[in-house]
Amino acid sequence: MHHPENTGSLIEEIRACRACEDVLPHEPRPVVSFGSGARVALIGQAPGAVVHASGVPWDDASGRTLREWMGIDRERFYDAGAIAIVPMGFCFPGHGTSGDLPPRPECEPLWHARIFAHLDVDLTLLVGRFAQARYLGARRGRTLTETVRQWRVYGRHVLPLPHPSPRNRPWLAKNPWFAREVIPVLRRRLGRLGLRT
Repeated sequence: MHHPENTGSLIEEIRACRACEDVLPHEPRPVVSFGSGARVALIGQAPGAVVHASGVPWDDASGRTLREWMGIDRERFYDAGAIAIVPMGFCFPGHGTSGDLPPRPECEPLWHARIFAHLDVDLTLLVGRFAQARYLGARRGRTLTETVRQWRVYGRHVLPLPHPSPRNRPWLAKNPWFAREVIPVLRRRLGRLGLRT
């Protein structure tokens, strides 16, 4: 059931959001991308400093790795009518002691249901533990590794992924089954949706 408001006006409303203005270490700059025809939803964490500066989602080293995993080029990745990019937090949350702070908790309850009311998504990619906690709930594993390892239990429409950050290179080295098992499944599923040439 699609919501009567159109996606353009919803995106404008999101981009004007100032809900976290008082707690962010900088001016709010919500970064999100979706169009009503999107078949894939990509739910990540929150923009980093590079993305905050450019305003383009996944416009950094993590994004390059993610596109490589998906086996798609930039043009396809940024086609909002094919892939909805809806992070858990839309603004860069600032730096913590070991990397970026967690996504702000305000965005998801404010915006996700309204965004997904517009979309008829066939595949949801849950990138990182925040998206997995929200969308898998009690069905997720005790750790991100366990959640990703048991990808089969989530069915054909949901695929949990680790974060493609350069910081996760040790995880990828320690878990070679991910590249062997999960990446080919990810590419096959995208291929079935016509997202890979």
